[in-house]
Amino acid sequence: MHFYSIRHLTRFRYSAPIRESIMETRMNPRSDASQHCLTFSLSVSPRCRVFSYRDHQGNNVQHFDIPGEHTQLVIVAESVVEHQTLPDVPGFLAPDAWDALDAMIDEGDYREMLLPSTFAVETPALTLLASQLSATRRDDPLMLVRELNQRLFEYFEYVPRSTRVDSPIDEAIVSGKGVCQDFAHTMIALLRHVGIPARYVSGYLYRSREDHDRSTPDATHAWVDVLLPHLGWVGFDPTNNLIAHHRHIRAAVGRDYADVPPTHGIFRGNADSELYVAVQVEASEQPPALDRKLPIPDDWSVLVERAQQPSAPRMQAIDLQQMQQQQ
Repeated sequence: MHFYSIRHLTRFRYSAPIRESIMETRMNPRSDASQHCLTFSLSVSPRCRVFSYRDHQGNNVQHFDIPGEHTQLVIVAESVVEHQTLPDVPGFLAPDAWDALDAMIDEGDYREMLLPSTFAVETPALTLLASQLSATRRDDPLMLVRELNQRLFEYFEYVPRSTRVDSPIDEAIVSGKGVCQDFAHTMIALLRHVGIPARYVSGYLYRSREDHDRSTPDATHAWVDVLLPHLGWVGFDPTNNLIAHHRHIRAAVGRDYADVPPTHGIFRGNADSELYVAVQVEASEQPPALDRKLPIPDDWSVLVERAQQPSAPRMQAIDLQQMQQQQ
């Protein structure tokens, strides 16, 4: 059993006062079979009332509206998560695994995780990549997923800022460069191409000194859940060629990033915006004091990454999107 303390800071700065911010966040870790969120808090400045609900995927969503003028919006999400030790995933499945998978699909409600979605779509570039990687129904579903997880790890060069928050998968496929968001979308599209339900997981990855992950340690992370017979949903991380076990902390699941961005909002005003994000994840073998606060660095700018999308152009009295890319 492992325990994780997580702080996720998001800071929007505006070049001139804006009149209103409307924001929805998905930073509250899920409680499911493998993990339990012990505490969660969301602090917002300027101060406002925060409301909560659960979406149709069971994700915990917070939302708020700041109607007054402000030049900065700061959101700090803090949580403590208990993570159960998961059994090892086998190397292969029974010979009838493809038939068993199709039977699960026929009997269950998995259709939306098989259909194209905003970012996980079957384009000519994706079809060509599927041919190059031999993404066809062969061996058994688990062996194929394991192979695609490794082949995408080898195919893509991990390059921060090589794509934007709204980049289609073709950009990463053609250039061979991307971040975890691109790795996950490409793998989801390949799996749906062969009829395996797959969904996008947004969350955090704990990295110790002994781990050598490619993904950025002070940002949110993304990976893929795959439906497999006899195993259910199993997480795969193509960015790091890992099976998502105890170091992966799940915040939200959806068809792709469009369903589960950590922040999704708009502001009204005539201003450019800058986005900074910083994430801290601490691990312990014993449950931390639930009222303990993580230390706040004196200068967050040392830890944060500038938002990947370019600054929004100046526009008069319109709604401007506020989202952050997953690294």
